Amino acid sequence: MVELGAPVRVSPLIKFGRWSFLAVGIAYGAYHQQRLAKREVGIRNIEAQQKAVRDAKLAEEKERNREAENRAIAELSGSKK
Repeated sequence: MVELGAPVRVSPLIKFGRWSFLAVGIAYGAYHQQRLAKREVGIRNIEAQQKAVRDAKLAEEKERNREAENRAIAELSGSKK
């Protein structure tokens, strides 16, 4: 087994730089997350509004398809309404 020497003392300037970059990185990450969260809320609101319109269109289309199917069944069975 290889013996390692005593650990090297890290300069206080380097320690300060490391901790500073860590703090700045955490602050930037929190700011960026907050900014993206606001954007996502806006996107969700728009999608919710579009969903209501889309659901209404789908309901109309289902109703038209149901009526067309009923007419086709009536024509095939030979009954008149």
